Amino acid sequence: MDYDSIVKLLRVKPEKKVDLDDFDPDWGGIDELADAPEEEELRDRARAFMEKNRADLAEAQELLWADDRRSVLVILQAMDAAGKDGTIKHVMSGVNPTGCGVVSFKAPSAEELDHTFLWRAMKALPERGKIVIFNRSYYEDVLVVRVHPELLQKAKLPEGKRGKGFWRERFEDINNLERHLVRNGTVVLKFFLNVSKAEQKKRFLERLSDPEKHWKFSHADLAERAHWDDYREAFEEMLEHTSTEHAPWFVIPADRKWVMRTLVAGVLTRTIRDLGLEYPRLSDEERARLDDARRTLAAE
Repeated sequence: MDYDSIVKLLRVKPEKKVDLDDFDPDWGGIDELADAPEEEELRDRARAFMEKNRADLAEAQELLWADDRRSVLVILQAMDAAGKDGTIKHVMSGVNPTGCGVVSFKAPSAEELDHTFLWRAMKALPERGKIVIFNRSYYEDVLVVRVHPELLQKAKLPEGKRGKGFWRERFEDINNLERHLVRNGTVVLKFFLNVSKAEQKKRFLERLSDPEKHWKFSHADLAERAHWDDYREAFEEMLEHTSTEHAPWFVIPADRKWVMRTLVAGVLTRTIRDLGLEYPRLSDEERARLDDARRTLAAE
């Protein structure tokens, strides 16, 4: 399957009702990977494919930095144990760290609660020439807060109804922010890492069984798992109302980590390459000064 066909399958169409049953968390439909007969061979092929993507992404990021007119915001959302941290680590490992940043959003601080739910994210947006990855984001305020509406009591909001209309307005606020960013040169790419409930259970058990992974496990993760169906519904509504032509969501199969990472890297790299970026062009005067510098060094 070629790249365009893959993107068409993964990309959420704007204003279309979303059913996550239509997206296979275990899908491995990449030409270079799909016919691998064994899991180990699949992993080896994915690693090789990933290495090529990593080199391509490093080249694309350098061009983004040199062009200095555009920026890229990558948003990762997922259920616990889907692999957000590992995806960031492997996809971005070849990128110049001066041109890339990662921001992780935890429970909001007292200062953040004194502002709108978008405020803390706006402070962390990428400057021109850079890629910034949000590990979770302002979308937590239509996911966690929706599943646990009691959290709204901490937000110091004016009195009002908190029904479907309230959440639609939050979706509208998010869409308006992202439209503003795109109009001003920021590419917004959003990835929902779609892990199955069975695979999440397997990964939780691995964390509990391996002493070196105990630190990754939180009892809060288990408590949130009990709300699996509520989160699934919240994710489906989020995807339906906030996947737009200018800031699309991609539902990435997350049960196979190497496939997931390869797909994210591929979409990110291709998107930057398609921006039509250019290395700065020098004026005649600047080229003449470079020639002078070259002659000076050659004469030493």
